[in-house]
Amino acid sequence: MALLRCGFLSQYTQHHLLVFLLTFLSYALLHASRKTFSNVKVSITAQWTPSIQNASLPILAPGQVWNENQLFPDPQEATLFLGALDTIFLFSYAVPFPIPPISGIIGDRLNLRYVLSCGLCCSAAVEFVFGTLTEWFHFYNVYFYCSLWGLNGLLQSTCWPCVVAVMGNWFGKAGRGFIFGMWSACASVGNILGAFLASCVLKYGYEYAFLVTSSVQFAGGVVVFFGLLSSPEELGLQDPAEGEGASERDEDSRRPLIGDGEEVDDGIDYSIQGEEPNKKPAPIGFFQAFCLPGVLSYSLAYACLKLVNYSFFFWLPFYLSVNYGWKETEADQLSIWYDVGGIIGGTVLGLISDVLQKRAPVLAVSLILAMGSLIGYSHSPNNQPVNAVLMAITGFFIGGPSNMISSAISADLGRQEVLQGSKEALATVTGIVDGTGSVGAAAGQYLVSLIESKLNWMCVFYFFIVMTGGSLIFISPLIVNEVRAMLQERRSQVHRL
Repeated sequence: MALLRCGFLSQYTQHHLLVFLLTFLSYALLHASRKTFSNVKVSITAQWTPSIQNASLPILAPGQVWNENQLFPDPQEATLFLGALDTIFLFSYAVPFPIPPISGIIGDRLNLRYVLSCGLCCSAAVEFVFGTLTEWFHFYNVYFYCSLWGLNGLLQSTCWPCVVAVMGNWFGKAGRGFIFGMWSACASVGNILGAFLASCVLKYGYEYAFLVTSSVQFAGGVVVFFGLLSSPEELGLQDPAEGEGASERDEDSRRPLIGDGEEVDDGIDYSIQGEEPNKKPAPIGFFQAFCLPGVLSYSLAYACLKLVNYSFFFWLPFYLSVNYGWKETEADQLSIWYDVGGIIGGTVLGLISDVLQKRAPVLAVSLILAMGSLIGYSHSPNNQPVNAVLMAITGFFIGGPSNMISSAISADLGRQEVLQGSKEALATVTGIVDGTGSVGAAAGQYLVSLIESKLNWMCVFYFFIVMTGGSLIFISPLIVNEVRAMLQERRSQVHRL
């Protein structure tokens, strides 16, 4: 249990702590603003549809007021449009990184600090216009909303690969599962922060929820611009990957956790580094990164898992309010427990995977238990404490694996030995995994609203169970390889004895 030794943390400096906190904060603020949209869906639906409350507004002609202030004739159509907005956001979020030129330029060729701070500030400005200015000026237009939310997805898509790449530059392979497990809680912490901020000001109107979170996000972008260091080389410090390679006793820690433990020559040259040791390697190409071992399997698995995780993220407060009749503020606060479970799950599963030096078997056990937890939560009674407990358990087994794939495993994939320690591959590989996951999540959001409106919420949970099983199927070859490697290591240890 090397992670429990005091020497484990002694290798990190105040610079590592600052990078950890700034990248954690930046993505937490991004998720806080996303969570605002999911937390105010009930209020937005009421504003966009005719209601008893709207009848008290001063009117001259009922038809005139309906045409100016309401977009949809009933809440069901408004719900479908909210699902369409989620889909537009996630498809826009997924667009830049599957495209080779954009992926290379944004992820690998520009300064990560500039890209991250620009994404945060510009996204905050778009959210302010979307949720606050449109309401202040009573401007309601379907096409305008779609355009703004699609632009928001494009801007936010630059942030996650940047923060993962910065963390990968500063933190080496040893203990990565535990460090990234704690750090990947940034999304869940952001969800909790967003739910708290939205519930505090929602009584004044949903536009103020957007105002608060977008202002805080913009301020975070400014802090990142002036405070973040993209890599240790900016301070003249040694790259952690180089430090690990300098000692033979760390040879095992440099072996990829996503491989099968055997040397495989498939005829493809994955190396992106020239023979000259001092020459900076060229940025890795999209198809070259896509062909790296494990990238395709984890990308497809993440597409299924992110669909489920983001469905909870986008629809959980709405589900609690509509299905159980709880107040919107109560539903917002109760939904926090799903993120609490995700925080604990990501940290615990990351620690276990570090101890075992294997990722896929840990994910497999968690995904199997996740399907059981989904069945349990779908039958939750109309009781808030019981619902919160079941929700936290579901968040542990759904959010935990999702955090692992998007952070620690993505860093493993972008730091494989075949890449010869190149930092240039990390943002591209992370973008492929995250972008593929976003495509799956985007397709799922509209399906969730469609299934709920045409059938019922129980069918939505059956859909979640099928997607979780699909994620397990996609990583099954990696599970077999890693279990086989573990058994071979055990046999070797027995033979030595």
